[in-house]
Amino acid sequence: MSTSSPKSVHRRRLLQVGAAGIVLASGGVYAGTRLLSGSPTAAGDGTARAATSQTAPSGRVVTRELRAAPTTVDLGGRSVETWAYDDAVPGKEIRVTAGDELRVRLTNDLPVDTTIHWHGIALPQEMDGVPGLNQDPVAPGGTFDYSFVVPDPGTYWFHPHVGVQLDTGLQAPLIVEDPAEPGDYDEEVVLVLDDWTDGWSDSPDTILERMAREGMDMGGMSMGGMEGMEGMDHGGMSMDDAMPSPQAPLGADSGDVIYPGHVVNGRLATNPFVINSAPGRRIRLRLINSGGDTAYRFAVGDHRITVTHTDGFPVEPVEVDTLIIGMGERYDVVITTGDGVFPIVAAPEGKDAAPGRALLRTGTGATPDPTALPTEMSGQMLTYSALSPAAEVAFETRQPDRELDVVLEMIDGGRKWFINGAGFGDHDPLQISAGERVRLNLRNESMMFHPMHIHGHTFALAGQNGTGIRKDTVNVLPMETVSVDLQADNPGDWAVHCHNIYHAELGMQTVLSYAP
Repeated sequence: MSTSSPKSVHRRRLLQVGAAGIVLASGGVYAGTRLLSGSPTAAGDGTARAATSQTAPSGRVVTRELRAAPTTVDLGGRSVETWAYDDAVPGKEIRVTAGDELRVRLTNDLPVDTTIHWHGIALPQEMDGVPGLNQDPVAPGGTFDYSFVVPDPGTYWFHPHVGVQLDTGLQAPLIVEDPAEPGDYDEEVVLVLDDWTDGWSDSPDTILERMAREGMDMGGMSMGGMEGMEGMDHGGMSMDDAMPSPQAPLGADSGDVIYPGHVVNGRLATNPFVINSAPGRRIRLRLINSGGDTAYRFAVGDHRITVTHTDGFPVEPVEVDTLIIGMGERYDVVITTGDGVFPIVAAPEGKDAAPGRALLRTGTGATPDPTALPTEMSGQMLTYSALSPAAEVAFETRQPDRELDVVLEMIDGGRKWFINGAGFGDHDPLQISAGERVRLNLRNESMMFHPMHIHGHTFALAGQNGTGIRKDTVNVLPMETVSVDLQADNPGDWAVHCHNIYHAELGMQTVLSYAP
């Protein structure tokens, strides 16, 4: 979006911070329970403040400058005005090696506040990018220096943590290489899957305002929904019909927003991103779902995929035809290429919409129909229960020292989404202590799935649903409880929220807080 027509900011929220109230503008900035004294913050006057000094085990320092600004991008034949990092969607990949120190200076040339959250990285809390909780928001014209050692190899990404900015073009991969990686593949490609509305249809702010005003249309379920909501994707259904099934693994209602486009690496299916390779090559695909409201069913035509990592951490390899990747999740998969031209498809799960698509070209052949779905999409689907953690990343077996419930609820017909009976700003933090093994019981009492994300930690799937795989984002299905264990080894205050950005902004957030 050009600077002459900046995005309008319509909402202001009064959120409680301790006993004192503060007003935060910029379309619903995340606010937390407290801002730690001594945290490095951005003054908002165009100056940067130094981050906490760290020593990189590798001895290497990687530096980068990022500029968040309005821009016009080409989605492969469709020009849109949006916000992006350095005028690119997705933003340019940052690649480091585990043990490196990463130093990034963010310059905010947006007309509103912003931050960067380094999704999935266990870092010092003052670098985590949640305004009001970990840092002050970076004001227009301001800068902020992020600096932290990147501890774990894997596929990660970064995005703002202010309002619904995630549903613009502000997103980019962060790839952390493993110095001990066996390298049993020939090529590597990062694929960022995204749903797109900004600069094309309703803006994210407009969609959020409508949700807060009108709620959800759940038809026959009588959830207080309103008729005729443009941009809301629901239909009449009974309670039984809404539950997960083999045909609808996430449940019948998997999202609220009708997006006019779905893109892979910033390109539409009609003019797709192309991987040029050769037959018989082993290609590692790093998959990132950066969408605001859409889970994707992923497959490669005429190929089986071998899943090797989830949310950055290795698993015992499992071969499947297809997988579902929720918002904020990542998977690494390996394929052995055939000879020809093959579709790489990311179909919006549970939404009647044209899929996102890339192409794998290893030889001659006709380009597949951009709307066609490969048969693999209805083949063997990955489940969490099919995955086991690689031995080197498995948590030591240990009974939890503390067990906490995290109850996910829809309130007022979808106008609000709560955790443990309260929206963010009115919530009670989840209190833990350093050194504990903590079990969180994520109990979904709504009829929509929620990709739940915990900052600053990874966790292991535990209990009756668990296989011990390490993740930071997990899909919790309607009326399902998923138990996760985390090791309380990173003291501070950490956001816990649904990675459907609209659910989060309507209240489905809380804080994991270490006792002083």
